[in-house]
Amino acid sequence: MKIIDKYILKKYFGTFLGMMLIFVPISILVDLSERLDKFTENNIGFWEAAEYYKAMVLTMFNILFPIFLFLSIIWFTSRMASNTEIVAIFNTGMSFKRFLLPYFIGALIVAGGFIALNMSVIPKARLTYNEFWSKYFNKWGNYREKNDVYRQLDSVHFVYVSSIHHKSGTAYDFVFEKIKNNRLKYRLYAARIKKRKDSTKGHYQLFNYTKRVFSDNGKQFVEKGAVFDTILPFTFDELTPYDYIAESMNYKELNAFIEKEKIRGSQNINRYLLEKYRRISLPVSAFILTFIAVAVASRKRRSGIGVNLAIGILIAFTYVFFDKIFGILTAKAGFNPFLAAWIPNFIFLLLALYLLRNAQR
Repeated sequence: MKIIDKYILKKYFGTFLGMMLIFVPISILVDLSERLDKFTENNIGFWEAAEYYKAMVLTMFNILFPIFLFLSIIWFTSRMASNTEIVAIFNTGMSFKRFLLPYFIGALIVAGGFIALNMSVIPKARLTYNEFWSKYFNKWGNYREKNDVYRQLDSVHFVYVSSIHHKSGTAYDFVFEKIKNNRLKYRLYAARIKKRKDSTKGHYQLFNYTKRVFSDNGKQFVEKGAVFDTILPFTFDELTPYDYIAESMNYKELNAFIEKEKIRGSQNINRYLLEKYRRISLPVSAFILTFIAVAVASRKRRSGIGVNLAIGILIAFTYVFFDKIFGILTAKAGFNPFLAAWIPNFIFLLLALYLLRNAQR
């Protein structure tokens, strides 16, 4: 590795980390100023608050690092161009493609690092952040489905409830069915079902229940009663997981969870798949945004660094806009989650190739 490569890499990581570190105290102070009354009202201790802000910073970094990376490269590369350092580099006979090598190495390290963090560390931080938020800032439990919940537990068992109240551990109009070879074998209905807090997992009390068993010869056995204790192969948390559940799992857990949710007929399966694909696609954007930033900033402009930064901010937020739009289309309109995760990268890859081609002239 040549001296110029080390020089550029030093600026690449130094500026990127410096910009992110500047963001830390600002983001904490802004959030603290907005939430101070909630912290006081809930008697939140110092260490609990510190864990929250640690999780918040990691969560925000994971979302915003492409913008920070992009703007930091625009900044230091524009400074190099303004100081005629890039002209001097090319005067030594170095080609533009060779000039891109340290940028490629930097992007490789950043992308690899965030992919590794996305496998376990960041999901854990997002769990801490979301649980803290749900506990203290959103006590109404808006993160779960509560009405008309239908799930397929496995190949033969199905569950339906008209409504669930998680705080009281109660659900209404409960139906549990076993269907095999397209024939109903068993049906359990209860006007109300309540989980037993003092017993084992999956232990419930059913009120005003009707149990029907269907034999192969077509006969039906019916049992009715006021109260019925039983153990069922699910929990209310499994029936209605938090919306942020996928964000909080490591990669292995997420894959297993998605397979289960596919069987259960989850309405949020596209959201879970999008989370899975974004754990790779978002870090990969580091390469694309790096090359766009170099193409934009490597030319010396009479108007100075400001124009490059303005162009950089416009491109960065356009990327975020595309990413958010395709995310909404996936969650609300059933758009393919794989395409939603990768189309923004593909669009900006075409832009990067165009800008690089013109930058070499």
